[in-house]
Amino acid sequence: MDLKDIQNLIKFVAKSGASEVKLETADIKISIKTGSNEGKGEMTYIQQIPTMAAQPQVAVQQQPAATNPAQQEVKTEDANSKYVTIKSPIIGTFYRKPSPDKDVFVEVGDNIKVGDVLCVIEAMKLFNEIESEVSGKIVKVLVDDSSPVEFDQPLFLVDPS
Repeated sequence: MDLKDIQNLIKFVAKSGASEVKLETADIKISIKTGSNEGKGEMTYIQQIPTMAAQPQVAVQQQPAATNPAQQEVKTEDANSKYVTIKSPIIGTFYRKPSPDKDVFVEVGDNIKVGDVLCVIEAMKLFNEIESEVSGKIVKVLVDDSSPVEFDQPLFLVDPS
């Protein structure tokens, strides 16, 4: 991730109204907090993670389950472990249709194959097509149309059998 990507991410977070966003990859950790007080502005922390570590350790901040629907969906996934979860690769707005007057990309019960477009996610006025990396049948759509999604948030459950 280069400096321009980080600056664009900061601008996107500021416009979205989110108070805090954390992004972690194998080699970088970014935490963006926007101040709600008048005297404070944006605070961004960027931490380079050492590459010598064999496996990166990620600290998870515990939140009440009632306030985070993504955690509730993960619990559902545990109960249905035979399903594959398709997750959001980016933050943005989830859309099930290519445009308001078109049909949805996929419905529950549809058979999909690798490369099929499942949805689009809008990030900074760019519409990114999200393609399937597995073949199978759509079991559940976990996100409502036109809803904001976070990085790595579950979007679909797929039965690969």
